[in-house]
Amino acid sequence: MAFASIMWVVWGTSLLLMIGVSIFAARLSRNEEAQICLADSSNHMKSEQDEIAAKISKIRPIRMATYGFVGLMTAVVVCYYLLDVMHQFGR
Repeated sequence: MAFASIMWVVWGTSLLLMIGVSIFAARLSRNEEAQICLADSSNHMKSEQDEIAAKISKIRPIRMATYGFVGLMTAVVVCYYLLDVMHQFGR
């Protein structure tokens, strides 16, 4: 298998993984609300929000790693084709 084929498969897989992690994080955080809890009666709501925030903070490193990997693979693809163009027109 050629390098370009492997490169595109790895890039596509990493892109799908990033999309999946992003959708999962968005669905997880859809119930999170930015609010100030002033009354003691809202302790239950505060604990629910704390649980959601804890889950989101666990996923954040995975999400950032997938973003970084997709960025790296995009740079590899761009560099590969830039070098290819330079070799074709450099002769």
